[in-house]
Amino acid sequence: MASNDSDPRSQEAVPSALKILVAGGFGAGKTTLVGSVSEIPPLSTEEVMTEASFGVDDLSGVESKTTTTVALDFGRITISPNLVLYLFGTPGQERFWFMWDELSEGALGAIVIADTRRLETCFASVDFFERRGVPFVVAVNCFDDSYAYEAEEVRAALSLAPSVPVVLCDARRRESSKQVLLALVNRVAESVAV
Repeated sequence: MASNDSDPRSQEAVPSALKILVAGGFGAGKTTLVGSVSEIPPLSTEEVMTEASFGVDDLSGVESKTTTTVALDFGRITISPNLVLYLFGTPGQERFWFMWDELSEGALGAIVIADTRRLETCFASVDFFERRGVPFVVAVNCFDDSYAYEAEEVRAALSLAPSVPVVLCDARRRESSKQVLLALVNRVAESVAV
């Protein structure tokens, strides 16, 4: 006689989990975006920058930055009882790029955060996802002290394919970050349909 525990109807369904990466340059807003949209307090490996990073990490344009992600950021969003999104923020400094391969394993798609004050810092992320065929969107984090570029200007500067969405956002605002995620979900759906 089987116990109730073996009856699949008596067990709660385990939700499907989808992995999303959040990448971009140092100081672009990856940790901020994950924190603004996560339903749980995000796991963050932010550490205070020490003298060891001077001369190694390029602080031009973000001179007031005092912390840095040294491994990853992690957040969660429950879409429905059957579907959960896991957000993994990557470290932005070149010395931590070796972690991107591991973090990207099994990722459904990615968000590349762009800071127009230092647009070149997102080139490596764009290249990484293009080479691996991972669907991605570019989220232009509109900092208060930066020039307001149009999405098409950023697209041209990054030489993006027309199929890659470029979304203007404020990574501090939950609603804005949700719009970025929606753009990514649409991008992934389009790439699957092709």
